[in-house]
Amino acid sequence: MLKLLIVTSQGPDNATTASVPFHIAANGAGTSGVSCGIALAGDAVELMKPEVQAKVRGIGIPPLADLVRSSIERGITFYV
Repeated sequence: MLKLLIVTSQGPDNATTASVPFHIAANGAGTSGVSCGIALAGDAVELMKPEVQAKVRGIGIPPLADLVRSSIERGITFYV
């Protein structure tokens, strides 16, 4: 089985860049049978707070709250 670990330190100040790892995990790896995890470091740790997720909306991708929900449903592991 293929495995993917996405590492990010981008916090909520750049909504699009912060959301991309979750988009790749939920809608890429998570739908193709690839075992995937997201490692959050530094400012990215803030993205695990529901109140932050509700405010982060990148350009051209789903809202972060939806991406996190989809990631959880698809078995993506989060490392904080």
